[in-house]
Amino acid sequence: MTVTVGEKSVALTGIGQSEVTRGTDAWPIDLTIDACMEAIADAGLTRADIDGVATWPGGGSEIAGFAPVGAGQLQDALRLNVGWYNGTGETSGQLGAMFNAIGAIVSGMANHVLVFRTVYEAQARRLKPFANAMARSDQRVEGPHSWYAPYWSLAAATQQALYFARYVHESGATDAQVAQIALNGRRNAGLNPKAIYRDPLTLEDYLASRWISTPLRLFDCDVPCDGSTAIVLSRIDRARDLPNPPIRVEAVGSALHDRNSWAQLENLATQATPSPAAMLWNRTDLRPADVDVAELYDGFSFHSLAWIESFGFCDRYEAPAFVEGGTRIALDGALPINTGGGQLSAGRLHGYGQVHEACVQLWGRGGLRQVPGNPRVAVTSTAGGPLAGCVLLVRED
Repeated sequence: MTVTVGEKSVALTGIGQSEVTRGTDAWPIDLTIDACMEAIADAGLTRADIDGVATWPGGGSEIAGFAPVGAGQLQDALRLNVGWYNGTGETSGQLGAMFNAIGAIVSGMANHVLVFRTVYEAQARRLKPFANAMARSDQRVEGPHSWYAPYWSLAAATQQALYFARYVHESGATDAQVAQIALNGRRNAGLNPKAIYRDPLTLEDYLASRWISTPLRLFDCDVPCDGSTAIVLSRIDRARDLPNPPIRVEAVGSALHDRNSWAQLENLATQATPSPAAMLWNRTDLRPADVDVAELYDGFSFHSLAWIESFGFCDRYEAPAFVEGGTRIALDGALPINTGGGQLSAGRLHGYGQVHEACVQLWGRGGLRQVPGNPRVAVTSTAGGPLAGCVLLVRED
């Protein structure tokens, strides 16, 4: 039974993105302002119209470059008069800022919420080589990382490699099949002027790339970058008076039915992707066959494989066969994925780059990478350990 839900009264009305680089001369707040002002203008609004601000995970991580700009800092920089603002890391994955913004609009606390995500990780790594490590060998490790520290697993790649190894064991995925996620992303990035890596990537290049942490190769890992992405969410009745066709939030998936633990997940191969995907489909009459574009989280290549299965585009552990050869997931395939290059080639904007790209496709702005056939329905996702969330978007005609 489909339930009547409030997110359908919210729409995406504008998007913006700063330059995305691996080493910039701009400050994080500069990148954030560029993205946010572009999003506001794209929505046909002014700063005076914005009455809400949200970001993930909140500010205060300047050294690592993970979250250098918070909601309050952006509010002050743009002199916004807001009735609501929010920035927090304990939420349903990286897309939690969007979920919080939707709640604020549905509850009547805001009409137009500016959501942004800013990263400065490439520059932080240049200035301090170990800035992006999840833990340091010369420091006392506390919290969730204490489960990994005794094994010297102090980086995301080594942690995720354990989960990926389980996925390979369960699915029987071959190297050539897994490679298609990276190869598809690079083909699409070659058509995206803002993507960081645009040079062609072959299967031979992928197989010859160095191991990062078996079974993760170099091209299975996303790209730390410097950049900002912004999205304006509006009440649907206000959205219909704005220049862009409203992209309605058809359904969200924010459930967590697993243990909230990086080390004690019940299913390491899927991580937390199944429960939010199931929640999403329970909140809409649409089905997987209705999706025209899938912008799937690819912090590591196998995240996309897990999402393909959890969304029901194929059965569990059949994603490697689903993507084999790359034709089914190409721009002109049955299920185009990561049309802007994804995080593996375009840069790690923690799921917000995927939301931005979904809007690009639904508004027909993709240029050479535009999916044919006037796509109208897109799904986006984010993941990693117990963090997982997804959004189904529908363009109103």
